[in-house]
Amino acid sequence: MSGYVMSHRPPAATGMLVGRSHTTRPPLADRPQPIAVDLGSAYLRVWLEPGRVLCAPVGHGPRASVVRRGRVVDVSACTAELRRLLRDHGAPVPVGALVVACRPVLSAPADQEAARRVLTAVLAPSRLLFVDSVRAGAVGAGAAAGTLLLADIGAQLTEVAVLDDGRVVAARRAEVGTRDLNHAVTAAMLATTVSRLVGELRSEPAVRPLVRTALARGLLVVGDGATRPDLTARMVATLGATVHRAAAPRTAALTGAGLAALSARRHPA
Repeated sequence: MSGYVMSHRPPAATGMLVGRSHTTRPPLADRPQPIAVDLGSAYLRVWLEPGRVLCAPVGHGPRASVVRRGRVVDVSACTAELRRLLRDHGAPVPVGALVVACRPVLSAPADQEAARRVLTAVLAPSRLLFVDSVRAGAVGAGAAAGTLLLADIGAQLTEVAVLDDGRVVAARRAEVGTRDLNHAVTAAMLATTVSRLVGELRSEPAVRPLVRTALARGLLVVGDGATRPDLTARMVATLGATVHRAAAPRTAALTGAGLAALSARRHPA
């Protein structure tokens, strides 16, 4: 699996990025409820308000090419799927809402642009912000304070990051996830991938003290991988550290993005 690993240390400013604005921002009192979106490799999820999440599966049969390994690979099909999700749930979205979207850590500019095209076509936001999924996962799990080591193990992508008070300090990712466990990848192999990514973070002199501090706290796991006891047990063995499962791991990143949307609406600057 080493051939699938992307390795890079993001700049200190990693976090929300502002997309294009498409309308003039109205006064706060007149603004529609903000929205959060997670265009995942297995599910499209939309957060409309606390406690109200819409969800639809993708990645099977004719929908297999919509999102792959965290990337929107068919903008038109993804746009159609997102519109269908909103229509099937009877959830009309007002034009001009503030939208916060989860973005896999270390995403290329082209990947973010594809997601922006989908969200602009469907939601016509007044502002579109992107937040790293690992950062959103920490916020959604209520664990953003302090030094944290987090693994977001999704259907087709595994992301590991060290955060300091919610800021992504360094990160790694591998293009493998829980959906691969039905094929040639075992839980032990996926746990080894997580351990290797943690080891790569630990090998950076500037990051090593933070990783050491975070491991003493334990690894926080979000995403579908956190729901698999066999995988978390393997990670405990390979890392030699405590592994914590987020309370609602599959939607932790979306919840964090929703909270970020509420915060951005209250504090536009």
